[in-house]
Amino acid sequence: MAKRSIMEMGPKAREQFDELVQYCMASGAINLDLYEEYDVKRGLRDANGKGVLTGLTEISDVVSYKTIEGRKIPSDGELYYQGYNICELVKDFDKRRFCFEETTYLLLFGELPNEKQLESFKVILAEMQELSGQFVRDVIMKAPSSNIMNALQKGILTLYSYDPNPDDISVPNVLRQSLQLISKVPLISVYAYHAYLHFKKDATLVIRNPDKSCSIAENILRMLRYDGKYTPLEAKILDMALVLHAEHGGGNNSTFTTHVVSTTGTDSYSAITASIGSLKGPRHGGANMKVTQMFADIKAHISDWDDEDKIREYLMKILNKEAFDRAGLIYGMGHAVYTLSDPRKIILKDYAKQLSVEKGREKEFKLYETVERIASELITIQRQLFKPVCANVDFYSGLVYSMLEIPEELFTPIFTISRMSGWCAHRLEELVNNGKIIRPAYKFVGVHKDYKELDKR
Repeated sequence: MAKRSIMEMGPKAREQFDELVQYCMASGAINLDLYEEYDVKRGLRDANGKGVLTGLTEISDVVSYKTIEGRKIPSDGELYYQGYNICELVKDFDKRRFCFEETTYLLLFGELPNEKQLESFKVILAEMQELSGQFVRDVIMKAPSSNIMNALQKGILTLYSYDPNPDDISVPNVLRQSLQLISKVPLISVYAYHAYLHFKKDATLVIRNPDKSCSIAENILRMLRYDGKYTPLEAKILDMALVLHAEHGGGNNSTFTTHVVSTTGTDSYSAITASIGSLKGPRHGGANMKVTQMFADIKAHISDWDDEDKIREYLMKILNKEAFDRAGLIYGMGHAVYTLSDPRKIILKDYAKQLSVEKGREKEFKLYETVERIASELITIQRQLFKPVCANVDFYSGLVYSMLEIPEELFTPIFTISRMSGWCAHRLEELVNNGKIIRPAYKFVGVHKDYKELDKR
């Protein structure tokens, strides 16, 4: 068996590797002043932190300010799916059964479906919501990963081999592949988690087929839980979380990745796998897990959750890099676009409060509210900001998932299940418009050198 890490190698090999690390660090270091000298938009953002315009889309719009007499004034955040305000889309949510499938239809086809169109769409998704026993055995059960995002990438890439026409990037074929991915990713995620539990944690293996009469949210819960049971409120709130995470503009890292890779003309499985790799990063899709870990740390150090002075004191330690992961961040606070409020957080927070009552976790929900309020004040003061810092949707999504008994290993895969609808919509939009391959420029700031023969170096 090959050596799995450098630490398993002999002392000489480790010494040589350490030397290579030093060479790598020295070679890769660039003078940061050069970025300003050449006006490089690091992170594709300008000096004010606003994203550099790189494309056009009709799929969604993220609004964080209003223009009044030529001046940009921060405003409550707004999110639009295909022109529809997300708050309007979910305002009568309690009167309808489940909405993620309807939202998926909207993102893919640009308009809300009527009853006949919606029912037909649900039938198509249900028919595609299956994996063969051979796939489950040969792909998911073999070499299971402790990180379900990696298992998702492996599973989706292997779907290429099961597709009779994988490389056809015509719109009809990519639409077919998109619907299959949207339907199958929940199964791959949950099955991969059970495989991880069984082979890595010695737990009982349970693989339950989806019920085609159930919504995607319901099937996630019934496939995940050993008894397959869930309450109506649990399924409703998971469905809402899927709706809120389904799309967030073309400029977020994973969706931009979808556009970048799609412009090369590659297949759907490669494009979506690249997007999953982006979402896996803790700066993107893994943020809600960091919030949950941060609150576990807060609970471990503060016994009285009603003592606001103690909470304030500990949050200052976190900001001063003296506590938790010493990164100086209160996770879930602030957003790259939103300033005064994140509309997704406002909606999800209300449902989190409802769920906390059903689960008997009202005190914990109150702690989240307290931390949100105090953290906003402290960050604003410490960073000398002239506008408040709002909590984003990740602040409460981890709490919601934990109350739904969804394990941390599935937090980011649940995000993937939701965002698959948005990614597929953007991939189709890119292909319909036949855009140029995305190729930004990097300026060479090294030194040209003369080649030397090996014996003269």
